[in-house]
Amino acid sequence: MSHLINLLQEFGLGLVFVNVLALQAGLPVPAYPVLIVAGAYAAMGGNPLWTLVAVGVLASLIADTMWYGAGRKYGMRILTTLCRVSLSQDSCVRQTESIFQRFGPGSMLFAKFVPGFASVATALAGALRLPYWVFVLFDAIGAALWVGVGIGLGYIFRDAIEELMLKLSSLGKYGLALIVAGFAVWILIKWFRRYMFIKQLRMDRVSVDELRDLIADNKVNAIVDVRSPLSQKATGRIPGARTIDMQKISEGFEGVAPEGEVIVYCACPNEATAVKVAQKLAKLGYKRIRPLQGGIDAWIEAGLEVEH
Repeated sequence: MSHLINLLQEFGLGLVFVNVLALQAGLPVPAYPVLIVAGAYAAMGGNPLWTLVAVGVLASLIADTMWYGAGRKYGMRILTTLCRVSLSQDSCVRQTESIFQRFGPGSMLFAKFVPGFASVATALAGALRLPYWVFVLFDAIGAALWVGVGIGLGYIFRDAIEELMLKLSSLGKYGLALIVAGFAVWILIKWFRRYMFIKQLRMDRVSVDELRDLIADNKVNAIVDVRSPLSQKATGRIPGARTIDMQKISEGFEGVAPEGEVIVYCACPNEATAVKVAQKLAKLGYKRIRPLQGGIDAWIEAGLEVEH
């Protein structure tokens, strides 16, 4: 804590600005420790609380505008790119679309409190062509809430925070090792879950060219788009594809013979959602189910037709 206070004394609001900007831009640097200590330092006579919040909100808006612009330029493809660097990429795209579809622009009010959701939500806002003034309004309020909570925690619990830091400092190098070990264990757990999920994804895929030929030869029993309606509206879908409710997969396949070829596709890294649905369909008795390699993005990049 004393080191952070020394940095705040030397660099002032600039430290808060750079730290928040780096995090919201996508760098793996924590911002809440700085915000909490800045709040505790404010209680001791440091920078006024309102200036800390203002600087944090400004830094967030700059970074978030960058992601918003990327979404407007690259469309829904930017979501897949962002989720590829996530430790929970199997649920990243679908989770973001589901939350945004349910709450709309209001989801940005709490986006920064949901790990991995903030930058993806701002990029999605751009991809969906949300008016910039609406984006700035909701994003600024959400940033103010997020920054305010961090600074407020430091301001209110300054005595407890200082006591905790003193205990860690008294442990010397062991205190630092404890913090590093805790972070390492968290990374290992996330990585192990990621590894186990990748093992489950080992399934035969169909290429875009092969699917095109199967459609031309009328050899496809069903093509299934497992993306959210929000995503389908933004990019379109493969002609003839059916939409299913992820919670009612069996009902969505009424009338589809289990012996024919079924192609499932999504717009997520490793075709994760498509594989999950394919595995559920296999349990329902369908014999030949394959995810589309590259999903809808590969289909569109090949210059093939989509329907809206």
